[in-house]
Amino acid sequence: MIMPKRLVFDGSQRSQEINLINTGADSATYNISIVQYNMTENGNFEEVKEPLIDQRFATDFLRYYPRQVILGPSEAQTVRIQLTRTGNIEEGEYRSHLYFRAVENQTALGEEDENDSENISINIKTVFGISIPVIIRKGESTTSIKLSDISIKKDAEDIILSMNINRSGNMSVYGELTVTHIAVDGSTNEIGKVRGLAVYTPNTKRNFSMKLQNSELIDLSKGSLQITYKTEEGKLLGETKFDLK
Repeated sequence: MIMPKRLVFDGSQRSQEINLINTGADSATYNISIVQYNMTENGNFEEVKEPLIDQRFATDFLRYYPRQVILGPSEAQTVRIQLTRTGNIEEGEYRSHLYFRAVENQTALGEEDENDSENISINIKTVFGISIPVIIRKGESTTSIKLSDISIKKDAEDIILSMNINRSGNMSVYGELTVTHIAVDGSTNEIGKVRGLAVYTPNTKRNFSMKLQNSELIDLSKGSLQITYKTEEGKLLGETKFDLK
């Protein structure tokens, strides 16, 4: 378990902390490093091979410690991240990802069967890792959001709402998207909410789909949908109204 799930340096703070907790039943070792990821238009992450135009990384301005953590069951460790050499940093947003990778004890890939030396057993173990974004921002945000290409698709069991989240400006966005059904008589019902929804620079668009909740109790052939995208603090990023037919 890692808390918080992202770090943003956008003011006078020079350091922040991350809490790493071993929720497993055995002791574990975690290596900590910095990696670079691109977000695809579908919201997946891919390791950077060639930086995109106008893509800025936070690596050169971060110091973090420790680099390796050994935790027993239910033990926790604080990892400190500090800003460094930011005196002449240009305005805009810089992003890198702090990567926590569990390290398995080194064992032989193959072992001879004691009963039959001609047989070899293979022991495969999964190695887990998780990354969180670390973002540095300088200057005023010029970012704006437009929600477009709204559509609804019904499958055998669910109703799926799809849209494009279009980002323009110098910084990324992160927040929660809420969908409210407005009936013909004016009554409202919240039928969808997704938290932790991001569009990272330099991407200008994200294709997003979500399953609507309690749709069996609402007539989605009438009325309209109010779609609102806000920051965690409640600042409006974008909204639109979609008329149902």
